[in-house]
Order: sequence, then C-alpha cells, then structure tokens
Amino acid sequence: MLPAGLAMVLFALSSVFARRSVRHLGPNTASLLRITLASVLLAVYAHTLGAGFRGPALGWFVLSGVIGYGICDTAIFLALPRLGAQLTTLMVQCLSVPIALLTEWAWLGTRLSLGQLAAIGVILGGVGIALYPSRRASQSLVNPGPGGLLLGVLAALGQAWGAVLSRHGTQISVAAGQPLDGLTIAYQRILAGLVFTVVWWAWQRHRSGATPNPPVETVSGPAWPWVVLNALSGPTLGVACYQWALSLQPTGVVLSITALAPLAVIPLAAWMEQERPTRRSVLGGILGVLGVIWLARHRGG
Repeated sequence: MLPAGLAMVLFALSSVFARRSVRHLGPNTASLLRITLASVLLAVYAHTLGAGFRGPALGWFVLSGVIGYGICDTAIFLALPRLGAQLTTLMVQCLSVPIALLTEWAWLGTRLSLGQLAAIGVILGGVGIALYPSRRASQSLVNPGPGGLLLGVLAALGQAWGAVLSRHGTQISVAAGQPLDGLTIAYQRILAGLVFTVVWWAWQRHRSGATPNPPVETVSGPAWPWVVLNALSGPTLGVACYQWALSLQPTGVVLSITALAPLAVIPLAAWMEQERPTRRSVLGGILGVLGVIWLARHRGG
C-alpha cells in the first residue's frame, strides 16, 4: 500500500506544479519540457545504475508505454474540450479501475476478495462525488455527443491496459530472475510518451504557424523551477513508485489508490494556491480515505 500511496501523493504534487508551469509556458510547451526532462533524468539513471534497455520484458514495457502514454494521452487531449476537465478525469479514473480488474482477472487470473472489491467501490464513490461536474460546469460545455464519451472510454482503456501490460512485464522479469527497479521500468515506458509529446507539439506548432501556445497569463518569476518539480514528482519519481506498487499489488488496487490523486490536489491547492475546497470535494475526499483504510485492512484477502 505504501508505494501506491506515495505514487498518489507525487501525482497530486505533479498536478499542482504543472498548473504553475502551464501559467508560464502554456500547456503544450510545459508538457514537452516536462516529459523531455523526465526522460533525460530516467535515461541517465537507467544507463548508469539501472538496466537500461536490458531485461526480458522490454517489449511489454514499450507496448505498455504506447498504450498508457500514447493512446491514453491522445484520447485525454481530444476529450478535454468536449467533456471538460472534471468529467474527463472522472471517466478516466473511475472506468480504468473496473477495466483493469476485469482484464487482469481474465488474462492473468488475478482475483480480489469481496472486502477488497467493496473498499475499491468506496474509493471510487468518493472520487465520483468529488469530481462529478456541477450543473454550471455541465451547462458550459458544448454538446459532447457520443464522440466525447467514446474518447473518455478510450482514455480509460489506455490507462487500464497500459497498467496491466506493465504489471505483466514485471511478472515476466521476476520469473526470469531479472527483476527491474521502478525507475528503469519508468524509463522503458516513457520513451513512447516522449515520442507522442514531441509529435503533438510539432503538430500544434505547424497549425499555429508560430509558437505552439503562448503563456496563458502573465506571471512573475522563472518557469524552470516548476518544470523541474513537475518532471521529478510525476513522470520520474511518481511513475517509479507506481511501477513499484504494480510489482506488489494487483492493478485494480493500485489504480484505485492513485485515482485519489485529484482529491489529494484539493488540500495542496488550498495551501499553495489558496483555492477554497467545496463541501462536495471534502465529502468525497473523506469517503476516499475511508475506502483506502478499508482496503488496507483487506489487503491480505
């Protein structure tokens, strides 16, 4: 439970740092710098202290990155203007868990106890209460249509299947007597995400005919500290803890805990950005924490 909890906290911190870097640089450039810096840091580690490209499951980890980064991120980018941030996040977080549970049960034979399933249901209920769009947010959206909903489902499939493939690769490595650490696995997976981000940035630049996106608002101070913190907390240390968690717990358990990252952002944003949480977000957060406690009590079956 500890590595999944660490991943959740690091992902939440990454979201807060990402907001700051986006204010300076705009979303596309901030995303490009974030994943490029993370790839460089992970490459330095993997090719010195880690296993680099070695290991019997390299193909599985690369495929996991293609699905988890490429397909999932592309679908999220396309779904955001149609569904809005809250509904997109809600669909990805709450649908990816049951998809992962069913996939891992059908493919790898992983079974969870009734207590674990009930606890996961409580966690997802908390996430749903906290993230469900308000009536005002729903009315501000253009009619998303079936295309927007399909993109949300596709993003959830990408997140779930990317995680299951990664866990399968971890099991292959352990069975072969060549277990890999989380940072090396994160490096082998992130390369697909780097390729996707570079292509997306170049396409946006071509469309705009200039810089892909000017800063969305005028802010003081340098951007680089937020880019560095975002790269370290999310795709570097956060994903490493995520991979560590997948080596110890079923995918559905790990995804249900990391699904609380948007809720963990709430107190962080209140502290760092003076954003006042709503009653619904507080209620959802409390319910999610209770679900994690219940899940910890049933981790053995």
